[in-house]
Order: sequence, then structure tokens, then C-alpha cells
Amino acid sequence: MRFTFPISVAAFLAMSCAPADESAFPDLPNGAQAISLLGDTLFASTPNERAVEQLAEARNDYEANPDDADAIIWYGRRTAYTGQYREAIRIYTEGIEKHPDDARMYRHRGHRYISIRMLDEAIADFEHAAGLVEGQEDEIEPDGQPNALNIPTSTLQSNIWYHLGLARYLKQDFEEAIEAYHLGLALRENPDGIFSTSHWLYMALRRLGRDEEAAEVLEPIHADMEVIENQVYHQLLLMYKGEITPESLLEPGDGSSENQATLYGVGNYFYYNGQEQEAVEIFNRILAGPGWAGFGFIAAEAEMATMR
Repeated sequence: MRFTFPISVAAFLAMSCAPADESAFPDLPNGAQAISLLGDTLFASTPNERAVEQLAEARNDYEANPDDADAIIWYGRRTAYTGQYREAIRIYTEGIEKHPDDARMYRHRGHRYISIRMLDEAIADFEHAAGLVEGQEDEIEPDGQPNALNIPTSTLQSNIWYHLGLARYLKQDFEEAIEAYHLGLALRENPDGIFSTSHWLYMALRRLGRDEEAAEVLEPIHADMEVIENQVYHQLLLMYKGEITPESLLEPGDGSSENQATLYGVGNYFYYNGQEQEAVEIFNRILAGPGWAGFGFIAAEAEMATMR
């Protein structure tokens, strides 16, 4: 039976629980979601009412069809959107036990391993997922939080390579990240996907001093390209081309993942251009804000951890 009434945030918090296999996270204090790359204990923030309602619906669908792969995936995704990343990992692990050849389970579990800074586990999941989809036709991946036009902009296989590249990048294994991003970029068919992958690929190349290759990544990027949702990455790519100044992108933000991505891109630009003090100031600005699961936030963590 589906819930016909909205569930309160307080009720959600009362129902939320740690993963069934607590031994998978032996070093975490009670109730924590993760330990940051800087050693800080990270807890989930209170989710909004809409996210809680969507989770209740997904839980009902799962309970009605506990062996259905789609029901498991959406239950895991909706759980993660409320900040319960460890519980989402448990759900995907259950999904893998039931559907060991479904690459989607590993792709989504790997994403949430990134969220809780278990990067080696994330890499293992993405690499396994890549093996499962090899030689298969790609498929559109529906968005959990649709854009304004309700048009999905990514695919399963491109997301596997994108997130594998990210996990490697966060470990500052830039060489391996570049390989994954090149494979993912070849699967991108719309500007939004091209922007996101090109941004991280460009940064990884610059970090290795491969400036000529990085410049080639920027050649297809133009200001008049159609953008649906990845305006941040488009703007950063234009900054790398010299068409936008870094200062124009440093307006005060709201701490959202989009704002974090912008700040990290600018900070990293300063870093590989020899302005380390400016870079550190921006990385610390990111870390002083909320939203610790955002990729820009985790990347800033990785930079500061390495510098220390």
C-alpha cells in the first residue's frame, strides 16, 4: 500500500537506521555517515519534506516488490537523497546479492561510496560495472531530481566512466582519471554531458602539466552552446579558455553543490597556475560551508589533505 499522507521529517528521522551490517563501517561514531579526508566526523543534515515523501513512496514500492531491480535502485537513490548514504549502500548491496549482473547496482553504490569517502571501494564498483556493460548497448539514465526541461542528459555507461574518473581524481591519481574521462567523453552526446566530463578531464590534464592536451579539450567548447543544467561547468570551461575571468565566478554563493563546483574549479585553476595561496583560501571557503557530499567539497578536502 502506498502512503497517502506526507510523512514528517521527524518521523523520517525516527525511522532512519544504520546499515544492517554495521561492521562495514567499523571506524564511524554512532550515527555518523562518514569521516572526511581531513578526519572530521560527518553527519547527515535534516532532509526536506519532499525528499522524505519521495523516500516513503520508494520504500512502499520496494516493500511491494523487494526483488525488483528498479524498485531497489530507486529505494537506494531516494534514501541517499535524504543524506542516509550508508543505508543506501546497504540497499544497493542487497540489490547486488539479488542481481549480481546488473551494472546499475554497482554504479549507484560506487557513487555513494564516494559520498562517504570510501574511494577504493567506489573504484572497485565502477570498474566492475564497466566490465558488466562492455559490449552492451548504452541506455539513458533517468534523473533522480529532473532538470527544468525534464530531459535526462546522461547515460548509464557515461556515468560509470564519469564517476570512476572522479573517484580516481579524488585520490589524485590523475593519469588513471584521464583514461576514464576520455572513455566517458566518447559516450557523451549532448552539451551538458560534454561540459561535465570535459571540465574534470581538463583539470586532470593541467595537474599533470599536459597543457597542450588540455587545450584540445577546450576546442569544441563555445559560449553559444545550448545548456540544460550544467551551466556551472560550461562557465568554468569558458574561464579556462580565457573568455570569462575567474573573479567573475567568485560571487558569494549559497553553499550548494553547484556553488562548490564553481569555487573548486576556480581554486584549482589558481593552484595549477602557481597561485597556491589564493587556491587555499578558496578551498577553505568551500570547506567552511555546508553540503559535504558535493563533489566540489570532497575535492577541496582532498587538496587540503594532500597539502597537510
